Amino acid sequence: MGLFSRNKVEATGAKAKALATLSDGSSVTIAQTVDCRGDSCPRPQLMTRKTVGQIGSGEVIEILVDNPSSVEALPPMCDELNATHLETIQEPRCWKVYIRKD
Repeated sequence: MGLFSRNKVEATGAKAKALATLSDGSSVTIAQTVDCRGDSCPRPQLMTRKTVGQIGSGEVIEILVDNPSSVEALPPMCDELNATHLETIQEPRCWKVYIRKD
């Protein structure tokens, strides 16, 4: 079983685009959601890197994590991914990290 064998990346369909509202009131359309709940480093970072490489410029991914070290590690890696960290929102059972590919 390989590192990326679990299929936890979901592309939103053309008919049902997922929207997320950021704290400034703006809305973003989610191209893909990466569910890394239950995973520890470095898996969330590797899955984020892989997914950013698969989306188009200007598209946004949502990463779900419940590991505090992953929450801290994702925003700084955006520079090397040619991406922008839009926001991290804490939910009751996880954090949602929003990253837009530049």
